[in-house]
Formats: sequence, structure tokens, C-alpha cells
Amino acid sequence: MSAGLRRASRHQEEKDDEVPQWIPGLGQDKPKPRTLGTSFFGYVPDAFVEKTPYLPSEQSADALKKEAAVEPVKAAEQVADSLEQEIVPRDSIERNGQSAQNRLLIKGGRVVNDDMMQDADVYIEDGIIKQVGTNLHTPGGTRVIEAKGHLVMPGGIDTHTHMQMPFMGTQAIDDFYTGTRAALAGGTTMIMDFALPQRGESLIEAFHRWRTWADPKVCCDYAIHVGVTWWSDKVAQEMEELTNEQGVNSFKMFMAYKDTWQLNDEELLESFKRCKELGALAQVHAENGDVIKENSKKLLELGITGPEGHEMSRPEEVEAEATNRACVLANQVNCPLYVVHVMSKSAADVVSSKRKQGHVVFGEPIAASLGTDGTHHYHKCWRHAAGHVMGPPLRPDSSTPKYLMDLLANGDLQTTGTDNCTFSAAQKALGKDDFTKIPNGVNGVEDRMSVIWEKGVVSGKMDPCRFVAVTSTNAAKIFNIYPKKGRIAVGSDADIVVWNPHATRVISAKTHHQAVDFNIFEGMEVHGIAEFVVCHGRVVVEEGEVRAISGMGKYVPTPVFNPHVYGRLEERERANAPCKVERAPYEGPVAQLNGQGMQEGGIIPVQQETFYTRGPTRSGGVNLHDSSFHVSGRQRDDDLLPRTSIKLVTSPNSSSSLLGTFW
Repeated sequence: MSAGLRRASRHQEEKDDEVPQWIPGLGQDKPKPRTLGTSFFGYVPDAFVEKTPYLPSEQSADALKKEAAVEPVKAAEQVADSLEQEIVPRDSIERNGQSAQNRLLIKGGRVVNDDMMQDADVYIEDGIIKQVGTNLHTPGGTRVIEAKGHLVMPGGIDTHTHMQMPFMGTQAIDDFYTGTRAALAGGTTMIMDFALPQRGESLIEAFHRWRTWADPKVCCDYAIHVGVTWWSDKVAQEMEELTNEQGVNSFKMFMAYKDTWQLNDEELLESFKRCKELGALAQVHAENGDVIKENSKKLLELGITGPEGHEMSRPEEVEAEATNRACVLANQVNCPLYVVHVMSKSAADVVSSKRKQGHVVFGEPIAASLGTDGTHHYHKCWRHAAGHVMGPPLRPDSSTPKYLMDLLANGDLQTTGTDNCTFSAAQKALGKDDFTKIPNGVNGVEDRMSVIWEKGVVSGKMDPCRFVAVTSTNAAKIFNIYPKKGRIAVGSDADIVVWNPHATRVISAKTHHQAVDFNIFEGMEVHGIAEFVVCHGRVVVEEGEVRAISGMGKYVPTPVFNPHVYGRLEERERANAPCKVERAPYEGPVAQLNGQGMQEGGIIPVQQETFYTRGPTRSGGVNLHDSSFHVSGRQRDDDLLPRTSIKLVTSPNSSSSLLGTFW
């Protein structure tokens, strides 16, 4: 690039505080400041602002021509640069320059959203998508990414991670830097982590501790779910503060991990009721912790101490029972429910069945349950088997991943996370003599997108639109950050993946970007690679090279009373509200009870005549056509003493004169 061209580019890149496109001193009108436009799901910056970027007017061109009289060559280059887009070869891009980071054009790709695909270019400025279409007008200094033959998709949203989480006496080895950097490498541009207080600890203190860990390190945006690990009036108050002041709209309850995080049914009901009052989404880890504790004790007594004991102690029905119980409890208080890490066919069937019955419930399979199975728990190598230990466990039924993928593709399950909570081999070895002490957790944040593409799209179970829905858009809708996230549209955040659907790679712990020394997908060849990843409008991954910066990510608040979740609940409450039956008041006798709940005088006396509906015979005897049945269970001859014997005499006309007495 000539010196004149560089000076012209710098001149155009000077930005006003409010609108970067405005160039002072050229007689053009200063554009209006950026505004907030509203949508059904939230607020989108610049939703209703004119999207056509600055093109110099005749007056501005004349001003540049006057300058040409003084410096002819310099001014001519400035005019040409201001009127035409600058196409910069990829190899000569100033990768760290201001222009390359603020203005970006993704050209020639196929844009994929959850509901449509179209051939279109995408123009990005200051971290926001400004234009989507063909033949776009863009200013000079714009970096161009050629995406021909590639898919341009919203960045992935991992709904379930645990970065640097303290757990089972140690701490997850992937922190918020290595974890989010790996996420970007795989095409995920936002994670949703969990702040989990210890029993008795303040929820707010736990939330701020997680923020302190995350803010200086995250390479991509993140949100936080908060765990309700115990229950009291204080917890209920802190939940309200978190929703009103800290941007938290989801709380996770545990039905497992007895004596640490597990809530009983009464506490679950109270927490569900509180979520409903606050407009938040209730989440559950669905396993029966009481059964798991009992099973674990029996297995250890039998000498089963290896990783296989982990899976044996938590069979499918333990997960399915808890999933069903959680759905019933939440439905009784009309609270929306989100079941995290659906790991088995049985639990998935419960979610699918309850949705068909009208329950507002969402199911989240994870990369592990979609990409591998629990046969690894029985591997002869202890390290390999322990590397697959997580809760709920991977299921030994090898058909489970395909079954879950079918339900995900057909809409019975909605989102995908990873439950990324990684521990090294040395950390896993804390349970070398007792499977209950093996830290639970596996990887997945980097490989989730490729595994789902391979098992879902390449296998023919879902199309690219459904892939976008389950990896990004559905999560954005459920957690109320759509269309800011989860969509390629004007006004949405510029979190974008340029996806090469034909490229392949082999997953391995030797080449992945995570800190953990093991990968549960080791050796799996997958199609689909995130060739370019754009986060906040910045290119952070380019052809396998990760250029993420620690701390560049931001905390994303998640508003409560999400219309996508609560819209149906409000209508259903009105439609199914219970109504009393209008009837005349009861005016009959009322029994008198003593202090022990018994009627005074003992058994209620029943009048003999109440047995008779027919009158006596002419001789005054009992009418044999009358019934002796009474609803009280009494018989009409209950007041007579029982006979000790009955004497039967045969009829005189009988052929036998036998007399018999029966005792």
C-alpha cells in the first residue's frame, strides 16, 4: 500500500465519539446517535437506524478535489479510496490495526440461521452486524474475509460449563482463560457457567466470586447460572437480588450429591415456587441422590472400587425417576423447568413425554452423551476409564448417542451444552481406590460443534438450520438474549463462525487447546471446522490460529420473564385456573368429635329401620325381597348375638329322612 493510500485510510478511520462514519470538516450532516430498538425478545442496538454506511457526498468529494490542487497525487489517492471499497489481500492485512478490528466484511458465504439459509454478505462495524445482503456498500479500510463455499453461522452458545470450579477436594484444571480460548477454537463464542455456593454460603457471595475469577480471563462472552444448594428465607431473598440487580435468570437445583448440594422434595418445591415468582428458569441435576448413596455403599462393600462402580451406582432408572419427579413438582407450581445434561434414553423419554402433555420443560443433552458412551467405564486401563467419569454417567448402551441425537433433531430435546469440567489424570487419581472419590467431569467445550455436526448433520439426522438452532439459537431464546445472540441479523452482536463443512480433523488431547491431558473423543475424525471465528467483531480464530485476548469477553445479563418461556405459562394459568363448584350449603347433621378425632360415644349408632326399604309382610315378618346391605358396612342383624350352632331338618316329603346337625 502506498504512503498516500495509508494516509487516506487513516483519515477515513478517524471516528467521532458517537458515530464512527462521520468525517468532520467535509460539510456532511452529522448522523443521529445510535438508538435502541425493541423486539419481541429484547432490545437490539440500532434495530431501527438507517443501515447504509457513509458514502461521501458531492460536497465532500469537491473538498478533496480542492486539496488536490496543493498535493495532486495525495488527494487523488484519497478520493479514490473514499469512493471505492478497499479490497486487501489476506496475506497483507494489518491484523492488529484499528481498521481490521472495527470494520469487517464476510463475503460470498451462505448465511445460516435457525429458520433460513441465504447467500449473502455480512458487514460488521464496532462489534455489531450492520448489513446482511448482496452488493453491500462498505467504507474504505474494511477487511474482507472470503467465505465462498463456507457457511456463515451464529457463534455457538455452550449452555453448561464449569470453569476452574472447586469440586471434590480439587479444582477444574481449565480456567476461564484456557476454557474460553478453547471454546473459540471450536466455534463457540459464549459460555454459560455456574456459580455454586457451598451449603450455607451466600448465593450473592458465590456469584461475585465467580465474576472475580471470570472477568479478567474470559476470551468470549459469558453468563452465569446460580446454584441453589440449600434453602432458607435468606436464599429466597438473595435470589430476588440476583435477578433484579445482577442479571441472573436461571437457578440450578441438585437432586444428587447427598449431604452437600442435594435438596429434598419440600425444598425443591419452595425453590420452584420462588423461581416462578421471580420469572426465572429452574434447572435441575436429575438423579436420585439417596439411591446413589445406598448403591455406592453396597458396591464398595463388594470390593468394586474402580470407575465401573460409578456407572453401576447410578443406573438409568435413577436418572429417569428424578427427571420425572422434577417435572411433576415443577408442573404442580407452574414453574418452567430446564433439565441439564440428559444422559439416558429413559430420561430423554420423560422430557419428551412431559412436553407432549403440555409441561413447559426443556432438555439439554451434552456433547459427551451425543458423541460417546459408557462402555469406556469398563476399559482395562484405569486412567482411560476414570477419564470418562462424570455425573450422571455415560450410559453403556451404545445406541444411546444416536437415540439422543434423533430426539434433538426432531425437537424433543432443545439445546446442547458440554458440562465441561476437566480434571487431569493426577486429579482423577484421588479416587484410585474408591470410585466415589474420582472427581466427576469431562471435556467438550472445544469439540461440541464439530461432534454435533458429525453426528447430526453428516449422518443426515438434521440440516444446517437445525444445527444452528441446537448449538446457538435455542439457547439464546430460552435464556432471553435473542436476537442479540444466536442470530445473524442487523443489530445482533457480531459473534460469527465461518464454518468449513468439508474440512476434517482428528480430535486428540495432543492437539486440542484445553489444559486437560485427556480427551473423551480421542481419535474421532470429524467433518466441520471453524475456519474463522469472529467475536465482538474481531477475528479471533483464523485458519486454526487462535488470537484470543484474555479479558476481552464480557458478562451478559439474562433478563427474567422471558416471553419465550413465560408467555405460555401466563396464558395457561388463566385458561386452567381452578374454579369452585357452586352448590347449596349442606344442612344435615354433623358429627361431634372429641380431642382425639373420634366421635363422642364411640361407634356411630345406626338405626335399624334404615336397613329397610320395603315394608314387612302381612304377618309382620321381614320382607325377604329387602336388602340387608348398608353403606356403613353394618348388617341389619348386627345387634343379635351370633349362634353357636345351626340345626337343619330335611323336608317330610324328601326321599331321605336323614337328620343332620352341623356344628
